Amino acid sequence: MENLFCLGLVGAAIALIFALIQAKKVLGFSEGNELMQKLAASIRKGANAYLKRQYTTVAKIFIIVFVILLLLAWQGMLDNWFIPFAFLTGGIYSGLAGFIGMKIATSANARTANAAHESLNRGLNVAFSSGAVMGFTVVGLGLLDVSIWFHILKYIAGFEAAKIAQTMVMFGMGASFMALFGRVGGGIFTKAADVGADLVGKVEAGIPEDDPRNPATIADNVGDNVGDVAGMGADLYESYVGSILATFALGAAAYGSENLTWNAMLLPLVIAVVGVVCSVLGTFLIRTREDATQKSLLATLRKGTYTAAVLAAIIGAPVTYFIMGSWGPYIAILAGLVAGCAIGYFTEYYTSDTYKPTQNLADSTETGAATTIIGGISLGMLSTAAPIIIIGIAIIVSFLAAGGSLATSGENYSALFSKGLYGIGIAAVGMLSTLGITLATDAYGPVADNAGGIAEMSGLGEEVRNRTDALDSLGNTTAATGKGFAIGSAAL
Repeated sequence: MENLFCLGLVGAAIALIFALIQAKKVLGFSEGNELMQKLAASIRKGANAYLKRQYTTVAKIFIIVFVILLLLAWQGMLDNWFIPFAFLTGGIYSGLAGFIGMKIATSANARTANAAHESLNRGLNVAFSSGAVMGFTVVGLGLLDVSIWFHILKYIAGFEAAKIAQTMVMFGMGASFMALFGRVGGGIFTKAADVGADLVGKVEAGIPEDDPRNPATIADNVGDNVGDVAGMGADLYESYVGSILATFALGAAAYGSENLTWNAMLLPLVIAVVGVVCSVLGTFLIRTREDATQKSLLATLRKGTYTAAVLAAIIGAPVTYFIMGSWGPYIAILAGLVAGCAIGYFTEYYTSDTYKPTQNLADSTETGAATTIIGGISLGMLSTAAPIIIIGIAIIVSFLAAGGSLATSGENYSALFSKGLYGIGIAAVGMLSTLGITLATDAYGPVADNAGGIAEMSGLGEEVRNRTDALDSLGNTTAATGKGFAIGSAAL
């Protein structure tokens, strides 16, 4: 089974090549007139300035932690010298994933607005393709780094399975470190810029949102990219590789006595590769009509993500049985896939204007800000119930299916409990296996939002603005879905 770990490199190549194809496709579209190009350039400049400042600061902290880890390794307090470097590369790849996503997003915003001149479907095509670059870059870099480290530790360092897993967990810690700064820092910036632009424009000056007379609209559009693209990319990169590496370590602990250690470590990597292929196939289903409603636009994106999940479930069955020789881990993977789709559906239900919860919240605005705030907070609290229940069920199902025992004593309790934990880990891998297309629908949102802003600031016609508004409204829902997905997978 050790020889099959090269499949991780194959999956990485598929994802990164597909991301490159999508990037070239996006850049082949026109940015529109001179004003649109100027606005897009201003947004790019602001986003680059933010990331330069953030990454410079984070790099200093990484260097400090890296030196501390080197000193610990020198004192013999760490298992090996590879651990500090695993930590460092995890952070670098996480930051790189966010950076690449932000670069393509800031190149696609004006192109999406200009494409909306022709049709709604063309605008959706450009925005979603830019999101696909983000999604497949994340999974491609994740599989690449995991696979490279595995081959280094296995064939150059000559480590055994348990030691490989122990070392690579530090790679996940580096990714988590970068994700914390990227997600929280970018999130705070985007909300501050958004509220600031609204206060200056709609409250103080009494002008519409994204009005060209309000310079704060550029900061608002910058925030969409650094928070909901770069930050989310780093965040989900950490979740993606973290689920694989955690399952690596749990597999080495749970199946060591059965000579299935390499099998248990191989399974999450192969399931991730299967998810990449299925996600690529799902992207070809994303298209819509000119007269599409919000409901049909949501259905279009849902068709792509659900198809990818169904294909992953079908292909994952024989693959899992071939590697593990039992159906328990497959049931755990299936639980993760179903949980991910269910969380996505309920997030859409509570955030899309095609469903009652958001419609009722909109009605509450007629009686003032107080009822809007109360209704919004109540709706937000209510929306957390379904994901919590879904994750709880997924944990129990995956734990028991993989062989976990709820007994508190017994000769084989420790081994059975370890298998149950492995089941929860592989469920998280199943949930994130189709991250390529799921993150594409998420990263699409900020691009559509920017396109709407550029359409307003450059004075495009009402028909174009209506199309970008439809794409923007859809993007608000898909962005919320991505956040629910990230939190759900992190819980597993």
